Amino acid sequence: MHHLPRRTLLASALGALALVLPGLAAAQGEPIKIGLVTALSGQSALAGEAITRGLQVAIDEVNAKGGLLGGRKLELVRRDDEANPAKGVTAARELIFKEKVAVLFGGLDTPVSMAIVPVANQEKVPFVGPWAAGTAITKNGASPNYVFRVSAVDEIVNVGMVDYAQKTFKSSKFGLILVDNPWGESNDKGLHAALAARNLKPVGVEKFDGNAVDVVPQLSRLKAAGADTLFLVGNVGPSAQVVKSLDRMGWQVPIVSHWGPAGGRFTELAGPNGKNVHFVQTYSFFGKQTPVGEKVIAALKTKYPAIKGPEDITPAVGVANAYDGLMLAALAIQAAGSTDGEAVRQGFYKIDRYAGLIKTYNKPFTPQLHDAIASTDYVWAQFIDNRILPVGMAK
Repeated sequence: MHHLPRRTLLASALGALALVLPGLAAAQGEPIKIGLVTALSGQSALAGEAITRGLQVAIDEVNAKGGLLGGRKLELVRRDDEANPAKGVTAARELIFKEKVAVLFGGLDTPVSMAIVPVANQEKVPFVGPWAAGTAITKNGASPNYVFRVSAVDEIVNVGMVDYAQKTFKSSKFGLILVDNPWGESNDKGLHAALAARNLKPVGVEKFDGNAVDVVPQLSRLKAAGADTLFLVGNVGPSAQVVKSLDRMGWQVPIVSHWGPAGGRFTELAGPNGKNVHFVQTYSFFGKQTPVGEKVIAALKTKYPAIKGPEDITPAVGVANAYDGLMLAALAIQAAGSTDGEAVRQGFYKIDRYAGLIKTYNKPFTPQLHDAIASTDYVWAQFIDNRILPVGMAK
C-alpha cells in the first residue's frame, strides 16, 4: 500500500479547508456590503448626508434583528461623486469591483445616475436610486434591467405639478424655467406631455445654466408671454437665483417646483421670497406619524444627537427614500437567498408587502415597473424659516 508523506496529506487537507472556508465565512457572518455613490461635498452635500442617514438607520435596524442570510450583517461603503458624472462612474466601478457590493445606491443628480446605469446593467449589480428623478434612469431600455428606484419620477411629478398648479393657483398659462441639463430635458418632455393631456401647452420654455447668477432675461420673456405660473426645475443654487431674479424684476408669480430646492439651505440663498416656492416631496416628518415614522425619528435622534426634531431631518426625502429603499433591498436579498446580482434582481420582484415609511408597498416592483413611488405618494411643501413644511402647516 502506497502511503503519502504526512506533509503532503496536511497540505491537501489545508487546501481543501481553504476552499471551504470562504463559504463558511459568508455563512457565518462575512458582511454584505451596500454601496453608496452620492454628493458628499459641495452644494448638495446636505442631501447626500440625508441619504446616508436614511440608509444607516435602516442598516442598523436590519442588523439589530440579526442581519440577512443566516446572520450576515450589512455594511455601508460610501464614495463622493462631487455631483460629477465621470467621478460617479469611477466611484461606482470601485464599489462594484473592489468592495464587491451586493447592491449599489446612489445618483443624487440625474446626469450622474444616467452615467452609472450602463455600468450597473453591464456588471449585473442592482442599482437603487433614492433621489435622482430623471424618467430614463429606470426606463433605460436595458433587458434585463438592474435599476430600481424609491424616489420621485419626473414624468409622474410633472403630472402632479400641473394638477397642483391648476387646483391651487387656478393656472392656465404656464411658463417653464428649467436647468439646462439632462434633468431639465427630462422635465421638459414630461411637462409638455402632462399639459398636452389637458389640451394645453406652455406659453414659453426657458433654460438656464446651473451656475447662472442672473435669470432676468429668461424670466422677462416668460412674463411678456403672459405666464401666470412658473414651473421650476433646478437644484438649490439655481432655484434660489430664479427667486432672486424675480425679486429684481418685482414680479410676483406663483412658482410650482420639482424638489430641487429641498437639497440644501434654500431660503438662505433665495431670501425671504423663497417661501413662495411650492415644491414636491415624497415624505414629511412633520405632523402625525405612523409607527414606522415614530420609530425612524427616534432612531435618528439616538444616532445623530444634533437631530432634536423633524426640522433637523432635512431634506426629509433623502432620509425617507433611502430608508425605504434599503428595507426593500434587504427583502430582495433575503428573497434571493444570496447576494448574486441576478438573484437579487429577481428578488425585487418577489417582494409582496412591506409597511414602509412613505407608504405600505404592495408588490412595488415588477419586470415592467421599476419605480416604487406613485403619483398618489407625493406631498407638497414650502420652506418656512429653513424648515420644510407641508403646504398649509405654515405658522
